[in-house]
Amino acid sequence: FSPVAGCWVILIVIMALRIYCEYLRCEYVTAENLELETRNQQLETQMKNLTDMLQDMKTDRNELNVSRAQWSIDQYCPIDKEDARKCNSCQAGWLQEKSSCYAVIDVRPPDQKTWDGAQADCRERNSELVVINNLKEKEYIRRHSWNIRGINGYWIGLRVVDGKWTWVDRSGLTEISTILLEPPTEGHCAISVLNNIRHIGLKSVNCSDSYAWICEKKALSLAPP
Repeated sequence: FSPVAGCWVILIVIMALRIYCEYLRCEYVTAENLELETRNQQLETQMKNLTDMLQDMKTDRNELNVSRAQWSIDQYCPIDKEDARKCNSCQAGWLQEKSSCYAVIDVRPPDQKTWDGAQADCRERNSELVVINNLKEKEYIRRHSWNIRGINGYWIGLRVVDGKWTWVDRSGLTEISTILLEPPTEGHCAISVLNNIRHIGLKSVNCSDSYAWICEKKALSLAPP
C-alpha cells in the first residue's frame, strides 16, 4: 500500500471506531434515561399512593372527630324521654365536685391495671389519673373510693420522674400529699390508701403492680357566656 492509502485506511478505522463509540454512548444514555424514567414513574406512583393515604387519614380523622363530638354531646347531653337534650356538667357515671369530674374505677383482680394501664384507660375516657390539689379534694376522694372490699389502693396521677415525685399535670409534690409517701424511687408510682379509718394517705409502690384507679377531668361549664 502507498502511504496515502495507508492513511485513508487508518482514517476510516478511526471514523468507524468513533461511530461505534458514539453508538455505544447513545445506547448507554438511552438505557440510563429509561432507568431514570422508570424510577421517576415509580416515585410518582409512590407519591400518589402517599397522597391518597394522607387524604384517607384526613377523612378518617375528620370522621373520628365528628364521631367523638357526637359521643361527647350524647354523654354530656343525653336525650330524655321527650326527645329533648338535658346537659350535665359531668357525663353519665362520673361524680362531680366543683369544677372536676371523677370516675372511680372499682375493679378487683384480675381486672386491675398497672399505672400505665390505668393512665391509658383514663385517657381513653378523655381524662387523666386524678391530681390531688388540696385537702378538700383529698377528703372527697376518700369518701368516694372505699366502698368495696378487697381493693388495697387506687392509682392516682403521681409518679417518680427524673428522681422527683411529679403529678401528671407536671406539678410537684405539696404538703397535702406527704402522708405515708416515701422518698422518690425510680419506677415507683403512688396509690391512695387508708392509713386509718378517717384519713386517706399516699403510698409508694412499683408502677408495674396492679390496682384500681381514679380518673379526673374538668367539668363542663354550663354557665351562660
